[in-house]
Amino acid sequence: MQVDYTFRLRNFIMIALGAAIYAFGFVYFNMANNIAANGIAGLTLVFHALFGIDPTYTGYLVNLPLVCLGAYLFGRKAMVYTIEGIASMYFFIWLFQRLPLYVDLQQDNLVISLIAGIIAGLGGGLVFRFGGTIGGSDIIARVIEDKFGIQLNQALLGFDVFVMVLSLTYISIPQMMYALIASFMYSQVVNLIQNGGYAVRGMIIISDQAEAISQHIMEDLGRGVTYLKGEGAYSGQEKKVMYVVLSPTDAREVKRLVEEIDQKAFLSIFNVDEVVSPEFIASRSKYRKQVKV
Repeated sequence: MQVDYTFRLRNFIMIALGAAIYAFGFVYFNMANNIAANGIAGLTLVFHALFGIDPTYTGYLVNLPLVCLGAYLFGRKAMVYTIEGIASMYFFIWLFQRLPLYVDLQQDNLVISLIAGIIAGLGGGLVFRFGGTIGGSDIIARVIEDKFGIQLNQALLGFDVFVMVLSLTYISIPQMMYALIASFMYSQVVNLIQNGGYAVRGMIIISDQAEAISQHIMEDLGRGVTYLKGEGAYSGQEKKVMYVVLSPTDAREVKRLVEEIDQKAFLSIFNVDEVVSPEFIASRSKYRKQVKV
């Protein structure tokens, strides 16, 4: 199956902006205060600390073969945003190193690591949200996933652990703890920015009172309900399985509602990364009915 790649000017602009934000934090917080980073960017800091090599040059040298490998394996069009993200980030790293700026945080490593993680997460989240990347570690992870069957997130974690351990060649263990704080903040902010603050719950409900429950969900909350056909493996009885996507507030309301209508109902609640539908609004249903007093 062929994938249709449509390139948008907005994506290019936002990827460049995100790369600039990431590079700002990288230069003025990570590099200036010896706070290690993960991924390929963290690897460039190791070479900078040990050999004095500008991270810009190391970043391009390390990422170039990875981009070529990615283009060979996944197609050239699939790598366009990746190339832009990498090229933009290391360009801004080169630029910011030549712009004198000192951010005085009174040498408080905890504050520095928190701010470094937040700024990197803002930049990285924008890049990821618009289809780019800021390093070739995801290419390495995808190759490992294809060749060895290791899950993508596990491969990325393994590479990050490797870079962090390698960073101990120029920083102390206490400094490593600050780097881990920055890395944690980075991951949290990336998820927030990438999903646009999206908070949605999915629910699967199996109940003999399916009609009554679905009617309350549709009338009281204004949410749509989808029936799926189910069958008990042991009993062989056919069941109506309800699938519904809700805001966290509505999910709590539905949970209370199900407990009132059918205490024997099966209820599964899980996080939903994204819903693509013109009819769905995460925070508040536009179909919610007004209660007549």
